[in-house]
Amino acid sequence: MSKFSVGSYLPDKPDVITVYSENGKLSQLQDVAFAYDNGKLEISAENTPLSFLRVRWNFPIDSKTLFCGDAWERTYGDSQWRSFDPGRMMPWYFWASLPDGRTGCCGVQVRPSCFAAWTADPAGITLWCDIRCGGKGVILNGRTLAVAQIESAVYDGCSAYAAAREFCVQLCPDPIFPSTPVYGSNNWYYAYGKISEESVLEDCRYLAELTTGLSCRPFMVIDAGWQKLGNIWGPWDIGNNKFPDMPHMAEKMKSFGVRPGIWYRPLYINDPSLKKELFLKDMPYTLDPSHPEVTEMVARDISRFREWGFELIKHDFMTFDATGRFAFDMHPWPCENGREFFDKNRTTAEILLDLFRTIRDAAGPVLVMGCNTVGHLAAGLQELSRAGDDTSGQRWDRTYKMGVNTVAFRACQHRTFFDTDSDCVGITGMIPWKYNRQWAELAAASGSAFFVSPKPGVMSAAEEDEVKQLLAIASRGEIAAEPLDWMDNLRPERWIIHGRERQFQWDETDGGEPDFLP
Repeated sequence: MSKFSVGSYLPDKPDVITVYSENGKLSQLQDVAFAYDNGKLEISAENTPLSFLRVRWNFPIDSKTLFCGDAWERTYGDSQWRSFDPGRMMPWYFWASLPDGRTGCCGVQVRPSCFAAWTADPAGITLWCDIRCGGKGVILNGRTLAVAQIESAVYDGCSAYAAAREFCVQLCPDPIFPSTPVYGSNNWYYAYGKISEESVLEDCRYLAELTTGLSCRPFMVIDAGWQKLGNIWGPWDIGNNKFPDMPHMAEKMKSFGVRPGIWYRPLYINDPSLKKELFLKDMPYTLDPSHPEVTEMVARDISRFREWGFELIKHDFMTFDATGRFAFDMHPWPCENGREFFDKNRTTAEILLDLFRTIRDAAGPVLVMGCNTVGHLAAGLQELSRAGDDTSGQRWDRTYKMGVNTVAFRACQHRTFFDTDSDCVGITGMIPWKYNRQWAELAAASGSAFFVSPKPGVMSAAEEDEVKQLLAIASRGEIAAEPLDWMDNLRPERWIIHGRERQFQWDETDGGEPDFLP
């Protein structure tokens, strides 16, 4: 227990628990039973298709309280502190900045069997648990579902920022982390899939030059574009004609003194030889994550990458492919109504959990990074997680919108759930270095995974020297950044960096060119 924790934010027991089936609220529970004991929420049923649980605590909340919740998967530049909005769903956990200076927190422990979200109103707190299977009710067939372990705390004598980290420790008792800081290069943000063995080896040479003398060696991650059918889908068992020998590729990368990493999209594949039942209904390229044969395919892919010699596997699009939505389209739930899985007897959360466990087991000693992953389900099953949406090598407005917000509001998960990755510094010459350099400084100081994506020949000698210094900082992995104005600013400008206050200038002096332009 944290020395700053002074009690629970929630009353000991909820005032009411409501069960919903596919057909709405159940006034008579029929074959359904639920239990709540010391924060542990369970439900069982025979044949009733269960959809939601609503858990309500009634107590008055001061009107001056501010709230900040998490996101279903990555953040999208939209995390922020706000006043009461009873219709605002706050996934997984939230923090409440109380008028007396204390911080109240509510959440569910990582790896629940549901998608959980909170709402707050002046009369109390509500927890909603989506226990559906896709977009339909789950059929438990008599088993008891451990829905979630609910946690709450009030912290005193520390900032809300410190309280957020303390609470994430409480929510994740068994995280796994890389043994050394993860940093290096990823070729996506300058090449955008137009890559070859030759270009990757040049990236390795360049990265080795930028990290000369650093004992902690960097990763070079091959992003999309290496696989047989290009940068969209699998199969993942062979490279295309620009990558003729993937095991030899990994070996060549290591010869430069860098650690090889590889990107892949587990559930998206163009293979007419596969049975139709392995794919989601009316979606010929998206594999059904609930099908046992799909799970076996994913395990084979991960094992293959490990045997090829790659030391980091970045898997992507898991949430979108499984649910059909990115977090910004989840209003409020991950799966649209009616979405069907092959297995009707597990919740969507359980299906994803089993897939994450499969990846972890197959990876062995190889590091696993999830991108577009439900981090709250994957915590304890992967060492790294992309915490926010894509930055850019072309648009500064996108980089600081996604990147800065992610560092500020997801730092609480770094080295509490996993090591977070706030995404790359895309160096293409299209973004002025005076802006990109600030983003690189913040990302390196945050201690999170730090990746640059430098197009060879773009940087001046002075810029290369600055990147070398930033990579050296990242190689130490020190957490040395804290926002000071995060309660008032979605993209904080005032930070403590290595013990000193730093004022960043994110906005372009001419107002920039936001991405709503054609």
